[in-house]
Amino acid sequence: METYLVGGAVRDELLGLEVKDRDWVVVGATPEEMLKQGFKQVGADFPVFLHPDTREEYALARTERKAGRGYHGFAVYSAPDVTLEDDLKRRDLTINAMARSTSGELIDPFNGKADIKARQLRHVSEAFAEDPLRILRTARFAARLAPMGFRVADSTMTLMRQMTASGEVDHLVPERVWQEIQRALHENDPGTFFEVLQASDALSVLAPELSAPPTLASALRSLNCACARDADTATRFAVLLAHLPETRASQRAQALKAPNDCQDLARLASRLAPQLHEQSDTGMTEQGILTLLDEADVWRRPERFVRLLTALTCLQPGQYGTAITLLQESANAASEVNARELMAQGHKGKALGEAIRQERLRRIAGLIPKHPH
Repeated sequence: METYLVGGAVRDELLGLEVKDRDWVVVGATPEEMLKQGFKQVGADFPVFLHPDTREEYALARTERKAGRGYHGFAVYSAPDVTLEDDLKRRDLTINAMARSTSGELIDPFNGKADIKARQLRHVSEAFAEDPLRILRTARFAARLAPMGFRVADSTMTLMRQMTASGEVDHLVPERVWQEIQRALHENDPGTFFEVLQASDALSVLAPELSAPPTLASALRSLNCACARDADTATRFAVLLAHLPETRASQRAQALKAPNDCQDLARLASRLAPQLHEQSDTGMTEQGILTLLDEADVWRRPERFVRLLTALTCLQPGQYGTAITLLQESANAASEVNARELMAQGHKGKALGEAIRQERLRRIAGLIPKHPH
């Protein structure tokens, strides 16, 4: 029974990055032996165990054989006769297919160290083509490592295009696609993720609305702006889709099974962007501003409104600055209208609603001269 540190920890150590998670592979052991040593089994599909003290993951060496379409179509084989090289060979990229023995020796049967030096993301074997999720994982690693000069190897890009053409990408379940997108949105260079998907033809399957080059270019400019502002997931996702008409943005967000807050902000940003554009061109009025604030429901959702303003700012970086400032100041002023004071003046029912509206308009109008068009 032998234990090896594998995958990301070995890769990150060679890259000089902080090692966050350590995964281990155990060769020559059975589940019974692991349980006897106090490990706790997790995961029903294949034998993975938690160390009794460190809680780190120890997986028995295993191989996988394609047995169906898509991400789930695999039969897993794990037994004491599976070698370390067998286990490493089933991994996606050479930089993730290295191991280190307990004595410190690097085991690198697929030249991952050389690919790190050459800054290449290269597939380990033709088995890469059996799992379409690996296209998204490769794109995500490209997004993470792009600032260090990494790019997808030509042979791997060719293979990914072949996978897309064969229809493998059509079998990805939306939940897994969303998981990869969500992670990618917070990588070092999220735009690279979508560029790799575009280059592998997978974007036209997963989000065809974004795949036209001008649309993608605009979306990625906005995404870079949102990342520079350290925006949250919902805002980053919203700016990607907000260049689309509201219906198409809403449909794509739904199809990707994005969480409700992400769908909601994407829909709202794509609906209000044209209105903001029009008002910026023609000159902001108190009625126009109040309509935007009402549609954004700033009165009940002030936190969402802050995210919305970031998204709208990033749709046309540098163009809407004055309008956004005016919207923010208008929201602050209009939100301070006190319904109780108006009730004390005798307003009630529909008249109270109209009085609130008129007072909000009055306060917004007072701000407009400070921001001439």
